[in-house]
Amino acid sequence: MSATITLTVNGTQRSVTVDPGRRLARVLRDDLGLTGTKVGCDAGDCGACTVLLDGAQVCACLVPVAQADGAAITTVEGLARPDGRLSALQRAFHRHGAAQCGICTPGMLMAATDLLARELRPSRQQALDALGGVLCRCTGYQKIVEAVLDVATDAPDPAMPDAGAAVGARVARLDGIGKLDGTESYADDAHPAGTLWLKVLRSPHALADFALGDVAGWAAATPGVVTVLTAADVPGHNSFGIYPTLKDQPVFAERFVRYRGEAVAAVVVADRPAFEALDLGGFPVEWTPRDAVVGIEAALADGAPQLHDASPGNVLIRGRVSSGDVEAAFADADVVVEDAFETPFVEHAYIEPEAGWARPVDGPDGSRRIEIRVTTQTPYMDRDEVAHVLGIAPERVRILPSAVGGGFGGKLDQSVQLPLAVAAWKLGRPVAALWHRSESLASSTKRHPARMRAALAADRTGRILGYRFDGDFDTGAYASWGPTVAGRVPVHAPGPYRVPAVLATSAAVYTDGPPAGAFRGFGVPQAAIAGEALMDRMADRLGLDRLEFRLANALRAGDPTATGQIIRASVGLAACLEALRPHWRGYLDECATANAKGGPLRLGAGIGCMWYGCGNTSMSNPSVMRLGLRPDGSLVLYNGAVDIGQGSYTIMAQIAADALGAPLARIAQVCGDTDRTADAGKTSASRQTFVSGKASELAGRDLRTQLLRLANAGDDAELEFADGRVLVRHDGRERVIELAGMPVDAEGDVLAGTGTFDPPTEPLDADGQGTPYATYAFAAQIALVAVDLELGTTRVLKMVAAHDVGRAVNPTLVEGQIHGGIAQGLGLALMEEYLPGRTENLHDYLIPTVGDMPEITCILVEDAEPLGPYGAKGIGEPALVPTAPAVLGAIRHAAGVDITRVPALPHRVRAALRMRERAAE
Repeated sequence: MSATITLTVNGTQRSVTVDPGRRLARVLRDDLGLTGTKVGCDAGDCGACTVLLDGAQVCACLVPVAQADGAAITTVEGLARPDGRLSALQRAFHRHGAAQCGICTPGMLMAATDLLARELRPSRQQALDALGGVLCRCTGYQKIVEAVLDVATDAPDPAMPDAGAAVGARVARLDGIGKLDGTESYADDAHPAGTLWLKVLRSPHALADFALGDVAGWAAATPGVVTVLTAADVPGHNSFGIYPTLKDQPVFAERFVRYRGEAVAAVVVADRPAFEALDLGGFPVEWTPRDAVVGIEAALADGAPQLHDASPGNVLIRGRVSSGDVEAAFADADVVVEDAFETPFVEHAYIEPEAGWARPVDGPDGSRRIEIRVTTQTPYMDRDEVAHVLGIAPERVRILPSAVGGGFGGKLDQSVQLPLAVAAWKLGRPVAALWHRSESLASSTKRHPARMRAALAADRTGRILGYRFDGDFDTGAYASWGPTVAGRVPVHAPGPYRVPAVLATSAAVYTDGPPAGAFRGFGVPQAAIAGEALMDRMADRLGLDRLEFRLANALRAGDPTATGQIIRASVGLAACLEALRPHWRGYLDECATANAKGGPLRLGAGIGCMWYGCGNTSMSNPSVMRLGLRPDGSLVLYNGAVDIGQGSYTIMAQIAADALGAPLARIAQVCGDTDRTADAGKTSASRQTFVSGKASELAGRDLRTQLLRLANAGDDAELEFADGRVLVRHDGRERVIELAGMPVDAEGDVLAGTGTFDPPTEPLDADGQGTPYATYAFAAQIALVAVDLELGTTRVLKMVAAHDVGRAVNPTLVEGQIHGGIAQGLGLALMEEYLPGRTENLHDYLIPTVGDMPEITCILVEDAEPLGPYGAKGIGEPALVPTAPAVLGAIRHAAGVDITRVPALPHRVRAALRMRERAAE
């Protein structure tokens, strides 16, 4: 049944004839083409779809369009001023860097518009209340709140920097406007004409045999079904994986499944309405469940089922770092502290679910190719995996990254890419897919659960003598990034300290859980929880201040690490701790004053430190960037460093502009397209600023060298880019390079500079000795928390984060990364725990809201890295690593209990308190 519904949308009357129960979000996006309204959950949990209905914010995914008949609807596309300029609110968001990936930004803007219509100068609490229904996974919310509170000032937009002044400037995000006005295109926002749609049948069991029934009969009887694809339809290899020689995961399972959510078949239907209506409940498949191997302990138990033939005992791989005489260190120690720690699966919870489309195309030589537009962190890895599965050359695959609505490592693995490629290749038609939220949570990779045991030895003066660590990491049903985690963890386990004797071992363990992949830290956040807890306990045992104990043992330039590497420069931990010292003392004083009053609410202060190697561990890690000069004098940066919200589309241009000596405003970009950009590597491992940033610098310098050579000018010459010419001034003379008549390359450039950078590392030997990373980020964070001893609840009140970033290419973006990392670290510490089959939505799986966030102060320490672009290094993962240790240490300080299993849910805190009480009896 259909009805004609009349809406006034952004001031214009629109009529649609649709099912009156159709959700307003779908009508806006699919029928009216207003894709600025995003859908992240279809359940009213995330708020990305927030619009104004007669001036009040609503979740459009919950509103039947019939309820909006005759109403006025305002979407993000309607916020701009009549002349097309951004509104004061949108400009404030742009100025403050309040949009990162941008997927939640329309919802945030609409919620803030509702507030500002009632309160021209709202209080901070009013802003928190108004924004509380919209989730953000990137920003940590602070920049958003700052923007809302700053709207009334209508401050001027930040000016674009002059030539040579871009690095270090608070440049507004170059791709920010589209995120603010609704024009940015994400993977589910546009599709080719005539697109078919694909839905995946997934296993409801963690381990089961299966047999397909009369699939052809079901397909013929089900409206809209075009075909059903299974493993037999994969034209190349029915396997994929991160590593060239470890492709253990099938595109479609054959005969049995290894985890809940595994793909068994794909049903292709005629159009989007058929996709939305398709119910796979009656699909002909017979399941025979088996007893699943759940958790590390079960997988390593004697007699456990063998999950993969190539991995005896269910151990995928082991890692090891051994240095010094550990036995002697512990024997000589005056104090030893040790304990066991556990962490769970943690979900990425990017607000944009996995989506994309694929289509076959004819190549310039007449060969058949395939194009895939997808939300991804790694277009070249996607290209190679698609080629492997289709059985074609990688050059016949083109990946076109869309805007990415959050990734955090979860969009490094394959999701929609492979079933879409198989379907489009087989059918010769464009095919699209979208994982709905529950499907996304069930099928996507997670942070590795860890079971760790660690011990720390020191003498009575507070000098660390030795450290032991052994960690088992649940890599789930398939390898994914398990080898990377097992390799990275032992290097980082001793923490950013001078430790003369270390034995750190790890194992990635197969289970029947969801595959565990990359998630902002590759196992280092888990290891830091153990190590930093023992640092606190050791300081307390020795009667030392926790910050001063860390400072006394902090790595400094010239010190060796546990791998034998001598870090010569950019070792800023001591500077971070010194910058925190006055804040730390203030926190301790505040705790003492508050706790002296008694009562169930106790304050506590905690500290966490971290180090993080930027880039791949002990392996080649190159990036290639290209900067082209057009005949009209404009510049194009061919930037393959995919921006997932962290700002690589902005900082790469800042770096390239200064290296060339051109104004930033003159640079346009081509981003991520594998046909037009070189491989800049994956956006992960905190590598893009350091590695691709250096490649961008070298590309700019290469182009500058070519121009100076043409003008016969010296290195200190000044360049001016004009219409059709470049003016070169040197030694009081001006030379003109006329561009219009010069030959152009395939991209239309008359000249192009290329930069390639591969950080110098070396393989580790059997004892983990060598140079795993060319540089490391360092940081320390402190937290002030309130713990209710009766309820077991914890609230983080304040945090100060000091980070050695080498050089802050764009301080606003760096701060945004720190805020967002703290939010995810807070979730790890206090609330996030993925349970297959139980937390497959965003109301059972909890992530921090704006109301959960503390007041955050950022301190940027710039201890320049000589290899980095203008001294810069990474910040993405370092922002998260020290947060959970700081929060857990603050709980210990407040409540006097050790939380060794995260998250520190109220029942776990209460259990620890009861155990302490019983021990005191």
